[in-house]
Amino acid sequence: MTVSRLRPRLPSPLEAVVDERFERHGVRLLLKRDDLIHPDLPGNKWRKLALNLEAAAGRPVLTFGGAYSNHLRATAAAGRLLGFATTGVVRGDELAERPLNPSLARCAADGMRLVFVARSTYRAKDDPAVLAELLRDAPPGTYVVPEGGSNALAVRGCLELGRELAEAPVDVAAVACGTGGTLAGLAAGLGTEQRALGVPVLRGGFLGAAVEELQEAALGGRRGAWSLDERFHFGGYARTDPALDAFARDFEARHGLVVERLYVAKMLYGLLALAEEGAFPSGTRLAAVITGSGDGSNVRALTGEGDRRGE
Repeated sequence: MTVSRLRPRLPSPLEAVVDERFERHGVRLLLKRDDLIHPDLPGNKWRKLALNLEAAAGRPVLTFGGAYSNHLRATAAAGRLLGFATTGVVRGDELAERPLNPSLARCAADGMRLVFVARSTYRAKDDPAVLAELLRDAPPGTYVVPEGGSNALAVRGCLELGRELAEAPVDVAAVACGTGGTLAGLAAGLGTEQRALGVPVLRGGFLGAAVEELQEAALGGRRGAWSLDERFHFGGYARTDPALDAFARDFEARHGLVVERLYVAKMLYGLLALAEEGAFPSGTRLAAVITGSGDGSNVRALTGEGDRRGE
């Protein structure tokens, strides 16, 4: 099986935008439109899944995510488009008794078998005994992709994102982070004079170690200049608030871009706050990686899972 027959749009476009809020601080904003790579597997989901799906070679795939996981949706869509079976292990067994939200309903419509597990089980999903139990009811030969798709293959897939930006007029490349695989690859692929900035969308302070572990597994050690700013998670994964939503609506009106709320909005909000703080020297060319499409199906405010881990 080859995922190239899905005809991804690569390299993704790099678009300069005029935004006086950044320009008054001497920052030129560019948007790396990874959301345009593929309508069903946009952004970093394509980059992280492509090599994993090649490795699966048409076998059934089992993976993990929360109730609003973009990763689960992308995996389910890939299964529908390429003709392999998918299983999604969903955090929270209480969700089994509730109507499916739009994200999980899309997964089910694409043929994904949803398995709801207790949060304690989900936290232990990397334990061999727990994983073996989860695989017991899965189709024979099932290939396992980790939460968020982040593993060594995903990092290598995201290297191409950094390489696409390495020759571009970019000083800093910023990306929203859930499990760290995109940042790990992006940073490694950038040029020596460029740096990567990760904006975690979860609270917990665990992501720096996760990125280092992913780079070690994929590339043999830490690569590239990268850092994290962990102030812009808005309470945790899948949480937003009215201020973030107002910012996203304003950005949409200014630039004609529908802003995905759970990742992209938090990153853009954080970048503007950093520009206002003077974190970027005057003349900085700042590329914001638009990792997902803002179709509105995974937007919610104030309440939600807010767990330590996410997609």
